[in-house]
Amino acid sequence: MVMPTEIMRPTDTVGWKSGFGTIKRVTGLALRTPWMVAIALVSTVIAAGLQLLVPILLGRAVDQTQALVSDTADAVQAEAALWATAWLVLAVWIARGVFTVFQNYFSESVGHNVGYTLRLAYYEKIQRLSFGFHDRMHSGDLITLGMLDLEGVRMFFSTGLVRIVLLSMLIGIGGYLLLSTDLTLGLLALSFVPFVGWRSSVTQLKLRGTWLELQNRLSVLSRVMEENLGGIRVVRAFAAKPHEMAKYGVASESALDLAHERVDIRVRNTSMMTFSFLLAMGLVLWVGSGKVVAGEITVGTLASFLTFMTILQMPVRQLGMLVNSFARTATCGERIFALLDLDLAITDAPDARDLEVTDGVLRFENVGFTYPGAARPVLQGLNFTARRGETIGLIGPPGSGKSTIAHLTPRFYDVTEGAIRIDGQDIRDVTLRSLRNAVVTVQQDAFLFTTSLENNIAYGDPWAPPSQIADASASAQLHQFIATLPAGYETVVGERGASLSGGQRQRMTIARAMMLRPSVLIFDDSTAAVDAGTEQRIRATIQAKASERVTIIVAHRLNSLMHADRILFIEEGRIVEQGTHAELLALRGRYHALHALQIRPEEPAT
Repeated sequence: MVMPTEIMRPTDTVGWKSGFGTIKRVTGLALRTPWMVAIALVSTVIAAGLQLLVPILLGRAVDQTQALVSDTADAVQAEAALWATAWLVLAVWIARGVFTVFQNYFSESVGHNVGYTLRLAYYEKIQRLSFGFHDRMHSGDLITLGMLDLEGVRMFFSTGLVRIVLLSMLIGIGGYLLLSTDLTLGLLALSFVPFVGWRSSVTQLKLRGTWLELQNRLSVLSRVMEENLGGIRVVRAFAAKPHEMAKYGVASESALDLAHERVDIRVRNTSMMTFSFLLAMGLVLWVGSGKVVAGEITVGTLASFLTFMTILQMPVRQLGMLVNSFARTATCGERIFALLDLDLAITDAPDARDLEVTDGVLRFENVGFTYPGAARPVLQGLNFTARRGETIGLIGPPGSGKSTIAHLTPRFYDVTEGAIRIDGQDIRDVTLRSLRNAVVTVQQDAFLFTTSLENNIAYGDPWAPPSQIADASASAQLHQFIATLPAGYETVVGERGASLSGGQRQRMTIARAMMLRPSVLIFDDSTAAVDAGTEQRIRATIQAKASERVTIIVAHRLNSLMHADRILFIEEGRIVEQGTHAELLALRGRYHALHALQIRPEEPAT
């Protein structure tokens, strides 16, 4: 049963309480490398302090230059003082550059460590979430979440925490120095700060909102491309290029329109902020020059004010980026942690022990199952027992619950009623690892990885000797084909096994399952793409080793399971008929009717 807690509903906005909690969690992740955090913050403080020295030193240099020009009696002393100031300015800039490098390097390092931790936790969580979760979530959304959202969280330390320290020092101490030197000029010099801070914050929040929407539109664009590439053969076969191009064009144009809107927001607001800064600078020049003429301040002091303003311009603009960093981290982090905090629907019980297979008896006891959100159960009151050496065939109309039985046995889903037992042990009370080593399902979807044939076959047992791999391939009637390839088992298959035929892909998945030598082997319509002759040879090989395990065959074709020791006809989640092939024909019921549809009179029935 898929638990409701495993249903994820990502949102684009978060409340302040949850947002604060998210920021706190991200900060906690950053503090896992305290020495890096300390170096980054100390370097930021020192770099900011050195930057604030520059306007003071430049103002002194201007006054010393003026003294050098006007007072020839002390020319040597004034020139020496000017050179000393010049060297000091150079030393301050170099030192600031060095500490800025330390700040950037270690703040990025902290961010990458946070990203590394979250990336591993995210990927590990995805591996453990149930089939029910992946039934509901689009893979493109999960990829976007694990890349763009995770990147937004990763950058928080450098764009949020470090920046707040830097801006606090530059704006706070810089503003104090200006106001304490000359209150009137200080107020004029800082007059642009409220307007630029406000517009910057509004702009960044607008850009943040449009960025979220752009992310959604790019996600749609990725889905269209992913679907097209996955079905490129169908597109070519039906000459659907114009339709696919039009669909992609609509999604691409939607993203482009929003990108243009973002550019317009940025340009308009940047122009307004620049104008306010230049207006404030003009006022400082106008009023300050009058004070210089009146002898209230020196030219160097005026130069210091202008330099302070130039230095403060960028930090003030970054107030909006700071707001955006907190908003982005809260939003992205909320979505990341929403997935990481999901309770697993399928997990080991607290006292779970490894499955101990002795007699190899599989028993379904009054099993019922309903998919989440479904109006009616798929299985109800299902009872049957399969013993080691026995082959059970499952057949019935589409939607009758055959594949659901195949998914419940290895506990891809949990039953909602009754129990499934192996040698008397409820499969919910044993560890998943031991259960899935004992129960292997060859699924309908013949998925292959982009790697060698050998690695695909030995996926469940990477350290298996070549002889075991060859034996599994031979059981799946694949060894002779692989032997004809130039690179043999080292041949690399294309994406999703595109370089192989459908039958070859299905035989690869059968060989992969045979590698594990399970106690329960389930074939979920896994020979549908295999020709009749090859299927008969595979069946003969499986029958030769059937005494070692319980074999369950789910099929739509009677030829695939007529040899079974017992055939269960499933209808609406219940067993309506069961027996051998001959016994079911003698009943002249549903199985007999299906046999009459599938087997022509001129073909042998056995």
